[in-house]
Amino acid sequence: MVVGERRVVEEPSLAVRRPSSSFWSRRGFLAAFLPALAFVLTGVTALAVSGNTLLPFERVITLEGKMASKRDFFEDEEVQRLLMKHHIKVHITSSGSREVAIQDISSYDFVFPSGQPAADLITSRLAARNAYAKVHRPFVSPIVLATYREYAETLQDRGMAAAQRTPGQDRPLYYGLDMLEFLRSIDDKLQWNDLGIQKYGIANANRVLAQSPDVCGSNSAGTYLALVSFTWRGKGNEVPQSDQEADARARAIKPLLEQGLPAADVFRTYISPEGKGIAPVVVAYEHQYLTYQAQFLAESKRLDTDRVLLYPAGQMVTQPLFIALTEDGDRLGELITRDPELRRRAMELGFRILDPSGEVAGDQLSRFLTERGIPVPSVASDNTRSSMPRLRFLERMISVVGDCPAADPAAGTSG
Repeated sequence: MVVGERRVVEEPSLAVRRPSSSFWSRRGFLAAFLPALAFVLTGVTALAVSGNTLLPFERVITLEGKMASKRDFFEDEEVQRLLMKHHIKVHITSSGSREVAIQDISSYDFVFPSGQPAADLITSRLAARNAYAKVHRPFVSPIVLATYREYAETLQDRGMAAAQRTPGQDRPLYYGLDMLEFLRSIDDKLQWNDLGIQKYGIANANRVLAQSPDVCGSNSAGTYLALVSFTWRGKGNEVPQSDQEADARARAIKPLLEQGLPAADVFRTYISPEGKGIAPVVVAYEHQYLTYQAQFLAESKRLDTDRVLLYPAGQMVTQPLFIALTEDGDRLGELITRDPELRRRAMELGFRILDPSGEVAGDQLSRFLTERGIPVPSVASDNTRSSMPRLRFLERMISVVGDCPAADPAAGTSG
């Protein structure tokens, strides 16, 4: 600017920029963003550690299954985590194994009966309809009698049971049971008081019995029926060879059997605080007891030495069969049979896992129990088995003992 003859130079001004209103340049951005970033990174890290990194971006399928006691396997949190690595969730409908065999199963991806007889009923029905079915044999578990120390010691006093002594274990968890003598005490209608249970601070005027689930719906009850029949036959221990013989054998052993508790409740009743008064001796699977002891030890840092097992002479090893009804069900069957992590978890849940030939896979269960500080039953590698009747004759015996219709293996009903 010119004033007269002088040039006036304006002083330079200092321009001050206003703070940007953009979120990205606010001073509070780091405070707001970093915790969220840390949360995301923590989640990704957890997924990576569990092997499930891509699960939020991949489809997870839910398979429908129907079973009884083997639901314990699929309800285990570690099994659920391992299955999620393969993008699989399992929804279980509880039902007795024999009920599974005679009910409609058309809406399910798989069924998992606890033993061969119920599985044979299912596969026979499916074959009659030319329906999809693939069978997998992941593990086995023997039938046992679960009881309490006072009752086991009372049986031992009478020469019916013998403790399995484990070095360093003052209170044994396992007893061998003379099954024939036990059945004779039932046949003689003896009471626990007659056997001398009072010595251990208990008065029980109830008859000596082993309670089982309803034989009309439960595999464990049907298997125990077969064990009783096999044992009560006496010398030779032959299984029935005709309809007439099966009917007669069933009538003979019916007074020896006490059943009727819901299949899902028998073992849970046993481990409840009221169990000793409700059902002091129950039919169960070995894996249920071993799983219970492992959980009790983890929570209490000690074993539950008040609850013990009786291993009947003439052991019955049940063969749970996973029957896939769809291709997705078959994929699940392959996983629980062959995946190393799922096989190990089955062993940790007390099952005796099978190798590809169908034989018990060595002494893996024994090693696992030893590592956990749980005594190993001396029968853990014993393959002695009582003979199961043919399915036709077993069904007739179940019908007579349980007053229920015999299932027709060839029936082609829906499911």
